[in-house]
Amino acid sequence: MKLLLDENLPKRLKQELKGHDVYSVSDMGWNGKKNGELLLLMTQHQFHALITFDKNLQHQQNFKKYDVLVLVLNAQDNTFLTLSRLVPKLLDFLIDFPTSGIIEIKEE
Repeated sequence: MKLLLDENLPKRLKQELKGHDVYSVSDMGWNGKKNGELLLLMTQHQFHALITFDKNLQHQQNFKKYDVLVLVLNAQDNTFLTLSRLVPKLLDFLIDFPTSGIIEIKEE
């Protein structure tokens, strides 16, 4: 699966998402892009999902316009140590993911 890490996430998360083709926004040269533009670029470049820490994204975009899955990591902070604890849950979810929409993945 082709995944994009939002610029608000540590790049080291890429190494934790084994079995997937993972790029960061920075890798793609898309730093500073607004959310709507980023979602459009993702569609054009055939990404399956955006992984983000932006909890407000779901209130800012009309996701019916985009055929992309957005996975919002909901944790106390966006440090690698904290977010790496969500990776097993994220990987489990990606096994049979829906093709679009927003899913929140949070700490127990």
